[in-house]
Amino acid sequence: MFITLEFLKEKSACGAGQRYFVDRFPEGAEYQDVLDVLAKENQNDYADWLMQHVGKTDAVMEISGDLEVEGNIFFAGFIKVTGWLKASLRIKAGRGIEAGDGIEAGDGIEAGDGIEAGDGIKAGDGIKAGDGIKAGDGIEAGDGIEAGDDYGIYAGLRIRISLKVQYAIVVAKEMPKNLLLGIFKAKE
Repeated sequence: MFITLEFLKEKSACGAGQRYFVDRFPEGAEYQDVLDVLAKENQNDYADWLMQHVGKTDAVMEISGDLEVEGNIFFAGFIKVTGWLKASLRIKAGRGIEAGDGIEAGDGIEAGDGIEAGDGIKAGDGIKAGDGIKAGDGIEAGDGIEAGDDYGIYAGLRIRISLKVQYAIVVAKEMPKNLLLGIFKAKE
């Protein structure tokens, strides 16, 4: 989708957001290109607003190996990484996030659909998914962990039963209401 100033006005974007957009994209730009700049310039509020008003796409970002970014990752579609997915700040996907190894963000992790990692999932703030959350090891968030209504949170999917007490740990301020697998520990 091509984003223009007219589109932002139709969606009632704030004046500061419109000026920000025109300064960087006077002729308009593709949706993902705008999200990439917002990620690079740490404009989380603008990225959240844009993803809310434009929505998800069917695009898939496939990375063979690890994807490590100093900053944010905002992607309108589905992120699929065979190794580790790490961002020093936030990871947000319009659809789902899947990593063969683990997922880690200094701030929050959010996906419109599900989040799945072969190993653990860790975020400095909250973890939120529209569908389920699955991790081979533990799940840790500075704030809450939330899966979509009627979806479960599974920690320790790839852990031996004898090791679950040590590794299948879910750490958050409050116990997630949909915790189906894993041992909850309150964040101190």
